[in-house]
Amino acid sequence: MTGVAHRPARRRVGFRCDAGVSSGVGHLVRCVALAEELCGRGVEVVFLGEVRGSPWARDQLRERGLGLIPAPRGPGELAALARRLRLDAVVLDSYHLPRETGAALRTAGLPVLAIVDGDPLGQEADLYLDQNLGAEHRPFPAPAGGRRLAGARYVLLRDSVRRRTRGRDGRGGEAPRVLCFFGGTDSAGVAPAWARALRDTGLPFHGTVVSPAPFEAGGPITVIPPTDRLPELMAAADLVVTAAGSSIWELLYLGVPTALTWVADNQLGGYEELVGRGVAAGLGRAAEREAVAVLARLLADPAAREEHGRRGSGLVDGRGRERVADALLALR
Repeated sequence: MTGVAHRPARRRVGFRCDAGVSSGVGHLVRCVALAEELCGRGVEVVFLGEVRGSPWARDQLRERGLGLIPAPRGPGELAALARRLRLDAVVLDSYHLPRETGAALRTAGLPVLAIVDGDPLGQEADLYLDQNLGAEHRPFPAPAGGRRLAGARYVLLRDSVRRRTRGRDGRGGEAPRVLCFFGGTDSAGVAPAWARALRDTGLPFHGTVVSPAPFEAGGPITVIPPTDRLPELMAAADLVVTAAGSSIWELLYLGVPTALTWVADNQLGGYEELVGRGVAAGLGRAAEREAVAVLARLLADPAAREEHGRRGSGLVDGRGRERVADALLALR
């Protein structure tokens, strides 16, 4: 009797991350980018966590057919859930997980990738990913001695960004198009202040501000809710005003001139690196007189703002998620 060949079971990877008004959606967005790559390779993906107060963030999972399962907080309970789900590896992306989480998963026989921003906060992992610009040149206290993937070479970009291209700013004397956004939730509530700073320049522009909380911006500014059209709006912008969060890598890939602030202490390092290299214009922390002067210069001088875009272009090649997926799937 001829034996029946059995296909090997598909590999399954779990992503432990959350998204919400207080924590923002940046962790979820970069995990979705890696999930897209894994799904394209035939890997099953499930998200473990919660999404609160952001219908847009929940739609990112639903539209891609990515399941979301509530995750227990305790490290041991999470490891038990991962075993019940027959996961082959777990990706951790959160500042708020107990520091024993990675160790519990590894003890249960599960390889772990921890996505970090500088300090791993004591989290053990087999593989660490720090996609921040210049991360490869900074010391890294890996608790488990795991391998690190560091720097812009490993930036995780979604399909909706990778298929976009941006043309040069060559529209003659037309008023520049300005896009202003602060993550998927604007957790710091700063969008109205930066809309006001743009108006205070007194210069002509066409503005779009993305805000989950509607407000009357006035003047040449239209306020819209979080949208899947953001990559399209970024690619079409002559200037983007944003914070030094995860969206900056998408802007660097597209080569869009960017003016940066920061809204959380963990963004300050990225802000200083990007502004110090001249990759982005620095606005400082608050939408005050000095920031208005920087915005006025950029609105009035196409060459000045395009120089920032030129310096940033090429730092992110769009293949980071492929390199990360290769390393993750090589873990045993």
